[in-house]
Amino acid sequence: MHATTILMVRKGGRVVIGGDGQVSLGQTIVKGNARKVRRLAKGSVIGGFAGATADAFTLFERLEAKLEQYPGQLTRACVELTKDWRTDRYLRRLEAMMLVADKDVSLLLSGAGDVLEPEGGVMAIGSGGNYALAAARALEEQDLDAEAIVRRAMRIAAEICVYTNGNLVIESLDAA
Repeated sequence: MHATTILMVRKGGRVVIGGDGQVSLGQTIVKGNARKVRRLAKGSVIGGFAGATADAFTLFERLEAKLEQYPGQLTRACVELTKDWRTDRYLRRLEAMMLVADKDVSLLLSGAGDVLEPEGGVMAIGSGGNYALAAARALEEQDLDAEAIVRRAMRIAAEICVYTNGNLVIESLDAA
């Protein structure tokens, strides 16, 4: 997925998801302050997306419906969403990835049917995802909280990836 970076870090009783604001169309920056990270399920879940914006909004709406159907069960709601995503003819064409978290669990969702928990509490998606992931893993051992790691790692990714900028949207939750 191109044109964004989304990073999730779970550390020290908090889970933080940060995303940049850049929207690119080919080699042109169309917008610099898009909001790709948001709260779901009345604030009990946070999520970020990489990929086509309309597709991501569709998936966020579907996830909201699954969370209403399975309240307090983020993993089950995500599994049900990805089942639909893989089998529904319309949803199958959606091009996006998502990182979602609640107080207990962090997950990566993809149209390939993936519902993955991060190893070590850090996960990233998007064009600059690998840069942010590497930076966050390196910073994780330092005496920094989750938000500080996200901010520094995203700044590093923005310096390397042309599809990532420094206009961050960050959401966090107290973890269990």
